Amino acid sequence: MAQQHIQVEKKRLCCSICLDLLKDPVTIPCGHSYCTNCVKNHWDEEDHKKTHSCPQCRQTFTPRPALKKNTILAELVEELQKTELPADHCYAGPGDVTFNVRTGRKLKATKSCLQRLVNYCGQHLQPLYDSPAYKKHKLIKQSGKLQGNICSCHGKELKLFCRTDQKCICLLCAVYEHKHHDMILASEECIKWEGERVSSQQQVKKRIQDRENDMKVLQHEMDAINYSADKALKESEEIFTQLLHLINNMRSDVKLQIKSQQKTKVSRAKELRAKLQRELSWLRRRDAELEQLSHTKDHATFIQNYSSLTCINQGTDPRRINMHLLQYFEDVTLTVHKAKEKLQGILTDTSTKISLIEKEVLSRESLSGRHYWEVEKKSFEVSIAVTYKDIRRTGYESGFGNDDKSWALECFNKSYQFRHNATSTLIRGPQSSRIGVYLDHSGGILSFYSVSDTVTLLHRVQTTFTQPLCQGLGVFASSDAAAAAELCELKKMLVPVSHV
Repeated sequence: MAQQHIQVEKKRLCCSICLDLLKDPVTIPCGHSYCTNCVKNHWDEEDHKKTHSCPQCRQTFTPRPALKKNTILAELVEELQKTELPADHCYAGPGDVTFNVRTGRKLKATKSCLQRLVNYCGQHLQPLYDSPAYKKHKLIKQSGKLQGNICSCHGKELKLFCRTDQKCICLLCAVYEHKHHDMILASEECIKWEGERVSSQQQVKKRIQDRENDMKVLQHEMDAINYSADKALKESEEIFTQLLHLINNMRSDVKLQIKSQQKTKVSRAKELRAKLQRELSWLRRRDAELEQLSHTKDHATFIQNYSSLTCINQGTDPRRINMHLLQYFEDVTLTVHKAKEKLQGILTDTSTKISLIEKEVLSRESLSGRHYWEVEKKSFEVSIAVTYKDIRRTGYESGFGNDDKSWALECFNKSYQFRHNATSTLIRGPQSSRIGVYLDHSGGILSFYSVSDTVTLLHRVQTTFTQPLCQGLGVFASSDAAAAAELCELKKMLVPVSHV
């Protein structure tokens, strides 16, 4: 019953993230509690979202809440640990080091005695601390490598370090195999190595911090790119929707006008046709009467009847009929066709300008020897490069830095990036409107500088150039390259410029 009660209490005091007993418990604003490290790690992963949530109830918090220790839960966990009976996790599992002197089910070892070469579990460890016989015994945290601290030849603790052979040895090794070698206590050698370890760890931590900062900068750039792209898509869709609406409205108007004119013209044509039919009937009757008159033999009757038949109406003007019949809707079709050509020209021009937003330009002059030039930026997103002339002019490889034929410094709003052979290196440096480039072709040196009141080296490349090079300039933020960046005068250097 006691074991069951403890398990129930333990379940209530478990962290829902790591599923273990709470360690340094903290309670967040929604009321749920977690291990300090667990909730910190969880919120660190959400930093890019700028909102933080509870892993259980998903309530969000802005800004990130400060964490305060929950002393009541901490005391409860401590009391539970004091009264807890041996649980399954105290027993040894596969791969665990076991308590040497226990029969039956083995317990997991927590400490090792270097003198006796024995592993001890937590239950049997306290008597060792209380026994005078064990006062001089050295107990270490069990790591599963107890034998690694013992000499394989003599079975003694490795207390010495042989500087000559660069290995840990025991006292007997020092007397026999390593006699006259440069030796020191392993503990003292560790002090020296600890200093180097601290220095190495500091360097590693600094690189970790730098890489994390680089990741944040890149994430910021990606967020800005995604935001700008989403905004452009949304606004473009709205504009094209409006254009389609205007075109549809014009389409409906043209259709109505054509239908209306068709109805009017057909009605007039029908009226004219009826008039022509009446005139045609009258003419046919008159033709029959004249034919009949031709058979009259009586001269007086012929003269009298012919006089009455000579009056013929003028009728409809044939030219007027032909003019009306030719006035169809070719003029409407021609007008719509001209509108289509104008719109197509506008859309083609727009498409060309959009495709030129990322535009790259090569110089005609081939560079060998030593040269220095500067680029005046008039927009943030510019690529400054040197490249072989046989760089591809289409496809992915045509972009500066996307293959092994070009070297490019890409300038962004708040950072720089060096790119070669499709590999990018993030660079930090002062922002300026002018970038200097130094090329030593035979020496294989390419350097980029931020030029303002002072000259600051941004990045240097040491390589071997196998062909003459060309200047390259890529513009990413404007449809007009000349308005975005300008290559300043190229100078041939007789001696190298100072590498700041």
